[in-house]
Amino acid sequence: MTTTADEPDIDPLDLSSLDFWGRPMTERDATFAELRRERPISWHRPPEGMLMPSADDPGFWAVVRHEDIGYVSKNAKLFCSGQGVQFQDAPPEILEATQSFLAMDAPRHTKLRKIVSAAFTPKQVARVEDRIAQRARTIVDQLLDRLSDGADGDFVQLVAKQLPRGTIYDLMGAPEEHQDSLAEAADLLVATNDPDVLENLGLEDPIAAAGQALMNLLGPAMELVEARRKDPRDDLMTNLVSAEVDGESLTDQEIGAFFVLLSVAGNDTTRNTIAHSVLRLQENPDQRAWLLEDLDGRMHPAVEEFVRHASPVLTFRRTAVEDTELRGHRIAAGDKVVMFYESGNRDDEVFTDPQRFDLSRDPNPHVGFGGGGPHFCMGNMLARTQLRQIFAQLLTRAPGLTVGRPEMLRSNFVHAVKTMPCSLGG
Repeated sequence: MTTTADEPDIDPLDLSSLDFWGRPMTERDATFAELRRERPISWHRPPEGMLMPSADDPGFWAVVRHEDIGYVSKNAKLFCSGQGVQFQDAPPEILEATQSFLAMDAPRHTKLRKIVSAAFTPKQVARVEDRIAQRARTIVDQLLDRLSDGADGDFVQLVAKQLPRGTIYDLMGAPEEHQDSLAEAADLLVATNDPDVLENLGLEDPIAAAGQALMNLLGPAMELVEARRKDPRDDLMTNLVSAEVDGESLTDQEIGAFFVLLSVAGNDTTRNTIAHSVLRLQENPDQRAWLLEDLDGRMHPAVEEFVRHASPVLTFRRTAVEDTELRGHRIAAGDKVVMFYESGNRDDEVFTDPQRFDLSRDPNPHVGFGGGGPHFCMGNMLARTQLRQIFAQLLTRAPGLTVGRPEMLRSNFVHAVKTMPCSLGG
């Protein structure tokens, strides 16, 4: 990979270190605010913690303003996804088995996304909304039972993980008995930078951990592929098994990669938005009270602020296809361009008082589901539905729920809460 003939200076504010991503969000916000104000396009050394570090990797351009994130996202002919979309590189076999059409470009991306998106249309989401609502009620039933008589627990395990896990694997048709282990494998796949996670599992090598997670996802996925070929059902796996692109069926490898992608994207992002938002509501009782005054009427704008404030996906990258410019900086063909969504969602040129958790914020053009363009999150309506249903249950049926200090995952990819104590202490 090459960069500009006169390689730019490395920015003094370091976005590449794992230490930076282990800091509280407020500290990261201060760094991003300075970059937005003074150097909205900046050059940085390669990120730490890569599964496959390369001496030939010169670094990346950081894109931190809302406007520029949208520009890069929507200009897929200038900034491609087919050379990888994660902040850090990984072995090709891991990329191929995990990123599916997320790391594809047109025309194949367009065709494969069309097949998959049939499961996420407004009509299909409406069809499963009753099941989501019932699952949300059951989760809160179990939460209240678990925390009765002064007991405490982990909000992530008891609530935040439960709804997205069940929703996504129900859509795919994965058996109930496999869903816990599948969700655990998906969690591990995005946690290989966190030494505490690896130590708890008795693992030392991040590549080995990623390989183990993949095996634990792909094994059940291939079993499900064979089962649906023999016995088609009304689920997404049946759609994938029977689909054709350019007259050819999807390969088992392509179906498996999508299963892995959906396991991560469908589980992690909604789960972490739930966890962050219940804490924000506790910290902002005025906003909680405002929402409760008209729960049905105010839940839609509230959900948008949940996503903006949580920014559950921290980064995605693109690769410049040809020489171009961003705010006067020459971007060479082959340069990595990383979008920082957490920063875009705090851009004071777009959001008034962006640090404030304001459930009435309108408009709220956050980039929590991406900056638009062909890779905009196709599961956004499903995520919004889950958030509406679980918070309707929590706010009306568990008014005394109290959460404690969260333990955060050290990650430059997802804004993940590992654990967060909870009780009904009032």
